[in-house]
Amino acid sequence: MTPTHNKENGRPRENKKVTLKTVAKHLGLAAGTVSAALNNSPAARSIPEHTKKRIFAAAQELNYRPDFFARTLRMRRTFTIGVIAEEIGDAYGSQVISGIEKYLSAKNYFFLTVVHRHDPKLLAAYSQILVERGVEGIITVDTSIAAEPSLPTVAVAGHRQIAGVTNIVLDHKRAARLALEHLKELGHEEIAFIQGQVFSSDSEERWNAITQAAQELGIRIRPELTIRIESTISTPEVGFPVTKELLARKRPFTALFAYNDISAIGAMWALREAGLRVPEDVSVIGFDDIPGAAFSNPALTTVRQPLVRMGEIAAQTLVSQIEERDGYVPEIAIEPELAVRDSTARVGRARALSSRT
Repeated sequence: MTPTHNKENGRPRENKKVTLKTVAKHLGLAAGTVSAALNNSPAARSIPEHTKKRIFAAAQELNYRPDFFARTLRMRRTFTIGVIAEEIGDAYGSQVISGIEKYLSAKNYFFLTVVHRHDPKLLAAYSQILVERGVEGIITVDTSIAAEPSLPTVAVAGHRQIAGVTNIVLDHKRAARLALEHLKELGHEEIAFIQGQVFSSDSEERWNAITQAAQELGIRIRPELTIRIESTISTPEVGFPVTKELLARKRPFTALFAYNDISAIGAMWALREAGLRVPEDVSVIGFDDIPGAAFSNPALTTVRQPLVRMGEIAAQTLVSQIEERDGYVPEIAIEPELAVRDSTARVGRARALSSRT
């Protein structure tokens, strides 16, 4: 066996597996004490804090790595979560999954991610596969759940009231009001709207919130200034054709409220291609505040939902339920904020779009 050198004292040390017993012997403690501290089990509460610090320091010094399979068999747990998403690389889902990963990695949990791409059969099959692989709970991202799950489940952007499912949802009523109040304060009355795809779990809830807020604020929603995204792509290209269609209807508008940031960025491309300036001719507002929103040209005004934080909350909620630290709650509401940037401005005196259509 090839020896390695201990950098602290220069003595060679054999490169062999370090076990709990190795750490315990090094410290002169019982293996059970070391195990309780490193696994943060209930028994660790009786261990003095200075002893815990010694144990963690020794584990780091000896390069101790827990045996996952032994831990699984001993505790009859897999410490694995299933994550179900519609896409894996889209700006929305990737931020949520980043938050999930951040929390789970800190708690020494693994997670398996599956992508259904809006295929109900694939969604059902993958859900069953995750259960068969021994996951202890499931987090869904922008995915509608139709039936009560067999495992603890948390849905990010889920809106159906399903027994046993905790929904992490944005306060869409507040979000819609923030956006529309902003446009109204800038003098906009002729507002165009891009609705989300029917398969997106936020679409119906968000649109209902927008129509309610518009009614309360005295803003008229005109059918000829409303269009729905049909495409399944998850890049800014999604907002380009629908905005072209709005312009082709020859109905003047001075502001556009897009379903999300990627469609808002695509909308700005279409407006520029038509010879219109943002925000001088048309103000544009998005939704989500994805990382690229602040760096679009112009920087996008948007309704911010803390996507990474929502992922963290989802993971924390699920782990707490699995470990029975907290009871089941049906819904956790997240407050939105308005990020005002350069894509919105007061209505110009010339109302350029009216004169060009």
